[in-house]
This record gives sequence, C-alpha cells and structure tokens, in this order.
Amino acid sequence: MKDTMQSTGHADSAASTINPSHVPGELCHHILDGKKITIRPINLKDKALEADFVKNLSAQTKHYRFLGGINTLSESMLKTLCTIDGEDSMAFIATEHDPITGTEKEIGESRYAYTGDENAHEIAITISDAWQHKGLGKLLTEHLIDYAKVHNIGSLYAIELADNQDMRALARELNMSEKRDRDDAHQVIYSLTL
Repeated sequence: MKDTMQSTGHADSAASTINPSHVPGELCHHILDGKKITIRPINLKDKALEADFVKNLSAQTKHYRFLGGINTLSESMLKTLCTIDGEDSMAFIATEHDPITGTEKEIGESRYAYTGDENAHEIAITISDAWQHKGLGKLLTEHLIDYAKVHNIGSLYAIELADNQDMRALARELNMSEKRDRDDAHQVIYSLTL
C-alpha cells in the first residue's frame, strides 16, 4: 500500500493559540507493522521532534512535502508547524518509542488548516521514509478526517504534484476526488466532502 501524502506547504500557514477545549489530549495507541505507535495532537513542546523529523526525510519526500530544497526548518516555521488551535488548524503526529535512547521519535504527521476557502481546509500528510507503505499515512489521515467531521469541517483538499503516485494511491483509497489544477499543469487537487 502506498501512503505518502505530502502537500505544497500551504496548510502550514494558519496557526494560532491552542484552545484546549477543542483539542483532544488523549493518546491513541496502535500496533502497526508489529510495532506500537502513538498518535496524538502536536504541541509547542514538539519543536525538536518536528525538526528531527523533517531533517531526516529523504530529498524526494521533502520535495513532495515542501516543493523544494528545504533541509531544516527555521524557528519561526517550527513554531507555526507546532501551534494548532483545534478549529481552523489541527495536526496529529505519530511517534514510536526508541528503546535505545528512551525517547520519542516522530514518524509521521497529518494536518489541516483553514486557507480562506469557505468551509474547506487544506491538508498535508508526511510519513518518514522508513514508515512509508505500511498503512501509517492512511491511519493518520483517517484520524484527521474523523476530527474534521466532529468539528463540522465541510471538506478537505490537498494540492499535490501530479507525479506523486503514493499520494494518488492514498487519495483513491480514501475515495477523494481528483482534478487537474487549472493554474498549474504539474499539480492535481484531491478533495473530500465530509
């Protein structure tokens, strides 16, 4: 199964102060590929996790996620990525416990943000290279979709590079519609009405 879905980065632009009444605090544990993983909302304390996560992505995964040669994230971008309000922006991270260091390691994330398009929110999903094709992208996206439904989000969409076959496979698996981007022939738009 292919499950990497990286966005153009637009979904990262909406971040504000967290409203605890709108963001679930509990952890969700899953067994995936024989390993225990945790899915939880991101928070500002996760800046180091997020920085390491992006730093260790392959060049191709970074290209699909950020549409370019980003290697490390600025402090400002880290703050934006780790700040959610639970309404207009939401992000879940998947982590695994590293038994050698005793620390948590980020292995994937799913997020949405309001971009001014009525009740539509742009999504971005990124999976670490070692965890691609194991079902994590679908699992994280389903968490995001379920959260969006509870919070009355009308639809979700992603603007992706047309050659991102992993995204195409995931979008089809999630029954998202697909259309060419009229403004850029190298991009497609996947959408899902909730």
